Amino acid sequence: MNTDTIFIIADNQDITRRGMHGYISDLFEGCHTEDVADKRELLQALTKHNECLVIFDYTLFDMNGVEEFLIIEKRFPDVRWLLFSDELSEQFIRRLGVEKNVGMILKESSGEEIRSALKCMALGERFLCYQITELLISNSGRPEHHSVLTATETDILKLIARGKSVKEIAAERISSVHTIVTHKKNIFRKLGVNNVYEATRYALRAGLVELVEYYI
Repeated sequence: MNTDTIFIIADNQDITRRGMHGYISDLFEGCHTEDVADKRELLQALTKHNECLVIFDYTLFDMNGVEEFLIIEKRFPDVRWLLFSDELSEQFIRRLGVEKNVGMILKESSGEEIRSALKCMALGERFLCYQITELLISNSGRPEHHSVLTATETDILKLIARGKSVKEIAAERISSVHTIVTHKKNIFRKLGVNNVYEATRYALRAGLVELVEYYI
């Protein structure tokens, strides 16, 4: 398939770079591919190509935790990321589970999955491999939600995370818009979040809604 996507392979293992070059050349015609081996080179490439697809082994780069990666991801909002590693921690995966520009696949994934990941991400679609999808939609290992929320507030948080507007929540709960707005303010205050996006991220991490519900 033809694509004008710029691929940046951010991996310092030669065998991985060579293998990824092979997949990309088999799948795409006329694309530009560039290798980077450390964080400095990655930032230089992102500054030069602010719209690209980065195939990134996070575990091999000198990142100061997931927060530094998220800072870089927010700094370059038009960049798509396909994290491609031997192993990613459950905490890391759940932390990035709501980042729509970040796909994830493991190096043990099949060739078919790797090809599917490259195709989807090149088309601007997110891809998560089977193992990671299973982890994200499972109930195991999820933190309990804060007991500071009342049962009503928890129910409203679930509806917010599913994309319901204040008016829709009020209609569903047979309540006034003013009451729902008040509950929403209390939820945000108790959880220490500032907007719907942050509240949704919290609900996903706490297991109040499934990832599949978030995308519906």
